[in-house]
Amino acid sequence: MAASSVFSVASHSVSPSNHHAHKGKTKIGGSGLRLANSRSFGSGRISMAVAVNASRFEGIPMAPPDPILGVSEAFKADKCDLKLNLGVGAYRTEELQPYVLNVVKKAENLMLNRGENKEYLPIEGWAAFNKATAELLLGADNPAIKEQRVATVQGLSGTGSLRHAAALIERYFPGAKVLISSPTWGNHKNIFNDARVPWSEYRYYDPKTVGLDFEGMLEDIKSAPEGSFVLLHGCAHNPTGIDPTPEQWVKIADLIQQKNHIPFFDVAYQGFASGSLDEDAASVRLFVSRGMEVLVAQSYSKNLGLYAERIGAINVISSSPESAARVKSQLKRIARPMYSNPPVHGARIVADIVGNPDLFNEWKAEMEMMAGRIKNVRQKLYDSISSKDKSGKDWSFILKQIGMFSFTGLNKNQSDNMTNKWHVYMTKDGRISLAGLSLAKCEYLADAIIDSYHNVS
Repeated sequence: MAASSVFSVASHSVSPSNHHAHKGKTKIGGSGLRLANSRSFGSGRISMAVAVNASRFEGIPMAPPDPILGVSEAFKADKCDLKLNLGVGAYRTEELQPYVLNVVKKAENLMLNRGENKEYLPIEGWAAFNKATAELLLGADNPAIKEQRVATVQGLSGTGSLRHAAALIERYFPGAKVLISSPTWGNHKNIFNDARVPWSEYRYYDPKTVGLDFEGMLEDIKSAPEGSFVLLHGCAHNPTGIDPTPEQWVKIADLIQQKNHIPFFDVAYQGFASGSLDEDAASVRLFVSRGMEVLVAQSYSKNLGLYAERIGAINVISSSPESAARVKSQLKRIARPMYSNPPVHGARIVADIVGNPDLFNEWKAEMEMMAGRIKNVRQKLYDSISSKDKSGKDWSFILKQIGMFSFTGLNKNQSDNMTNKWHVYMTKDGRISLAGLSLAKCEYLADAIIDSYHNVS
């Protein structure tokens, strides 16, 4: 029986001489259903009650709104014409409209013209995509690829790829800890919590300088148990926009190698941060060039605007082709009961663009355009704040950050003021998405930031 029910018979003494019946009663209300029916027969009475208990799911509490996606819901409900949505990291045009890359439209037309079918993909995904994404990440001539030391499995964008890797860690590295930057992308902790992988934080952001706490970062990585996984943002650190310098990356690699840690890169912005695919992959390639075993989660949400296609990959660079093959077999084993096999549409788009020289060059030009627009907005915002704020505060950290985000240094109360007074929607840690800002709105945002910083404690 699906629901819990109670049937009670109060009396079953029946006299055939009197069969006057009373009307039954039915009551429906609340979260349960109660049915009562009684009939009297002479000296006896039969009573029947059916009660369906409250839902078995009554004990499940309401989950809090997502701190990032909830921002968009609040933004939509606001009727103010001046409102700005700087919460979600999604690229917008100067008119603040979603943008579908022209090269994506061309790739989709190619797919239509070919009359592609919708058959299941293999568990590991579309082979042409897996080849293209590994080469894009490491370089086509990378020895790790030539020696077949890279296990690549198509994933459900960056989030799914991170979760896939977390399941691998939980299963084959029991007790191993993942070190996560403080702060980090809001979903990182959720992913490892749900995978039951323990984590701790390493220092990253220095509020005094609104820059990188490099010495604190090194100290925390050094003090972590040997063999820990160190989660690193390949480029355009989210939420701070603060990246190590090339020289600092070398020191980080030195320490991780010395401690026998395992580097685990989250690469969500390759080509979108600087405008160069190679420059944005330099950190990953540095570690791989040293012969280190590395995990890398990739996403094509930002650099190709394929947010809704959920296309990405998990790559494990191993020390031998034999171990890479074993790792890939286990990644497939994890994927099978989780989602069976990945979607094909986004994979074909990526493979067609990377595999076609004309489309590939057009994509690089569009990435440079998108990255360039964000750089222009960043510069304009800095210029606007600097010219308006007469306090002498140094706002140059805005220009030192990279990618679609800027970490303003505003605290929760100040961020609340940005929303409540100025209708600027952002996350409560002070992060703003410059991708959702236009040049025309920079002056208004500068006023909001200056007011919130100086007038709210």
